[in-house]
Amino acid sequence: MNNKALFLFLSLFFIVCQISAQQTKTAKLANTESDYDIQDSVSIKTRDGAILSAMVARKKNDETPKPVILQYTIYVRDTGRDLKSIKESVDKGYIGVIVYARGKRFSPNEINPYEDEANDVYDAIDWISKQNWCSRSIGMYGGSYNGFTQWVACKKLHPALKTIVPAVANRPGMGLPMENNIFINPNYEWAFYVGNNKYLDTVTNNNRPRFRGLKFRWWEAGTAYKTLDSIDGEPNRWFQKWIKHPSFDAYWQKMAPYKNDFSQINIPVLAFDGYYNDSQNSSLYYLKELQKYSPKTPFYLIIGPYGHFGTQIGGEAVINDYKVDANALFDIKKITYQWFDYILKNGTKPDVLKDKINYEVMGANEWKSAPSFEKMHNDFLTFYLTNNKTGDFYLADSKKPKKKEFLSQEVDFKDRQNSNNNYYPSPIIKKEVNTNDGYFYMSEPLKEPLIVNGSFLGEIKCSINKKDMDLGVTLYEVTPEGEYFHLSYYIGRASYAKDIEKRQLLEPNTIETISFTNTHFASKQLRKGSRLLIAVTINKNPFSQLNYGTGKDVSDETILDAKEPLQIKWYNDSFVKIPVLK
Repeated sequence: MNNKALFLFLSLFFIVCQISAQQTKTAKLANTESDYDIQDSVSIKTRDGAILSAMVARKKNDETPKPVILQYTIYVRDTGRDLKSIKESVDKGYIGVIVYARGKRFSPNEINPYEDEANDVYDAIDWISKQNWCSRSIGMYGGSYNGFTQWVACKKLHPALKTIVPAVANRPGMGLPMENNIFINPNYEWAFYVGNNKYLDTVTNNNRPRFRGLKFRWWEAGTAYKTLDSIDGEPNRWFQKWIKHPSFDAYWQKMAPYKNDFSQINIPVLAFDGYYNDSQNSSLYYLKELQKYSPKTPFYLIIGPYGHFGTQIGGEAVINDYKVDANALFDIKKITYQWFDYILKNGTKPDVLKDKINYEVMGANEWKSAPSFEKMHNDFLTFYLTNNKTGDFYLADSKKPKKKEFLSQEVDFKDRQNSNNNYYPSPIIKKEVNTNDGYFYMSEPLKEPLIVNGSFLGEIKCSINKKDMDLGVTLYEVTPEGEYFHLSYYIGRASYAKDIEKRQLLEPNTIETISFTNTHFASKQLRKGSRLLIAVTINKNPFSQLNYGTGKDVSDETILDAKEPLQIKWYNDSFVKIPVLK
């Protein structure tokens, strides 16, 4: 055989092999697909006549009733991706079900995020429990909105629901679309993302220049917060509905478990969260209320240096330019199904769950555990915010000042050249901080290593010339090398400090006490020689509501209400308490 003939023979042989391999691959894929019984257009009718769209995956030719793993979501992404997720449940020995919120996918009803879930999730679980393929045992999992719907399922607990596994769960009215009664701008566009069509409006959502530009156009125009969608040029009925409820009132309360609702939750819970999850206040609220109202209910938390999306994939190697400890990453899917096997199949508890609170200590590259939030720490460091200046900063003193004095600050809301409260942790490690932002209080160097462990709290003693203000407090570690490590922060409306359900305006030119506890949770190893830095200021920037202090509904206030600048006296008996593990 000559070279040319040999070449042709080998080429033909190669093509035949490729075709054969493709046929084998196709055959294997076909056989794999035939392993499942898929119902991709299921309709579930609710008690009030609405229709929910759902998909069900079961093992082919297996009629044995099995536990069901349920996801309930408003996010109708690529149905292929959703099918894959419910097939994974089948591969683990369960029935996989995904139910979409009212108005989504094939549901003909109107889309109203949060509002219908308290009834609809119960009805979906009830329908599933009555199917002959269901063993009357159901577990739920998922993150963000899917985490919210799991807690909704616990507001009125169905007997078939045996456990939930929420990650970074939302709690409407607490964390989003407002945090401590301040509406946060990034939630504005989310309404379009989930509400514009039966699936997801990714085109609108991905138009970041539109929404970033909107924030600055509103900021520069000085118009009322409620005009945000007028400036945008597209009505946002969801936004308009939300801002009519600045208090944590009945509108928000009925959406998820509230107070005594937690007392009847008796199913075990496994939750995931992150120190840098924007909606952390929402997620941890559920667990803290459960611990308060139903202390015997078993719950577990896994938490570490993750963001909102990173938590849902088991962590990220780098978050906000910070390289996390190698030991912080975990296999969330593996742990989730180990948990389901433990609860629904009498399996063994996941090894990672050493105690109720399981947390990664940033900078130490190790995991620790505690039986409760309160027992994570064994001491508090208390710092008084004095008027004694040392260099660029004021002294955060462990001793209470003997004489009551104050520092004065002026904030002009007519001024759009300058903003205040750069609280957001991006990047997590900074080379410098803007000392013009407010007042910064620095501690003496630590004499021994310790771990900041939990959520800081404090009392701000102040007087202002207006009836209200929005406060910002940020906590940093200042390393011996002079870097600023963002640990935690708080933003909140002073008029709701005593009660998030009822606004209580401040008395102008009278010393008031503003107590705060709902700060972001973190765990960080601090070295000997590090210092703690506390920033206190007024929240004034394009990324949230502007509170001009008139006492009117903040959404109605405009730059015309700014008038004379806000005058604040920060008193030196104000203090911050930082939980630590020594």
